Amino acid sequence: MLMSMKLRGFIAVVCVLLCVSAVSSVTRAVLAWNAAAAGHAHFVGVPQIAVSGESLVASGKVAGLGNVPQIDVTLSADAACVNRGNNKPQAENKQTFNSAGSFPVQNGKALFTLDLEAVFQPSCTPPMRVEWSNVSIVVTAADGTFLAYP
Repeated sequence: MLMSMKLRGFIAVVCVLLCVSAVSSVTRAVLAWNAAAAGHAHFVGVPQIAVSGESLVASGKVAGLGNVPQIDVTLSADAACVNRGNNKPQAENKQTFNSAGSFPVQNGKALFTLDLEAVFQPSCTPPMRVEWSNVSIVVTAADGTFLAYP
């Protein structure tokens, strides 16, 4: 009887250790899958944003895209027509502008460049100048990829 109790205790300890080991293996597998799923698409470096006259130009590179055929990129920004005294005029000279485009993916990578032009009525002519703010870039793909900058 004493031997049988010791055997039962030993079996119970072995079962607990096997269960802990199985749970640990499953946890590691789930964490590895989550890390792989979360680490797919990403910007390579920081997207470049430049002002050229009344236009805003954004370009960049996205990698880790897998087998999607293309990415869809949207550039959005607020523009205001500002005078020499840095005063922002009436509401009709403050607007949000958007530009969008689709870009091919090759070997899991894609390059994009989008132009965004501020068109005001009346126009923003010198000495007035266009001032950009709240610039954002959004990248999406058919597989559910979603990236946003900033």
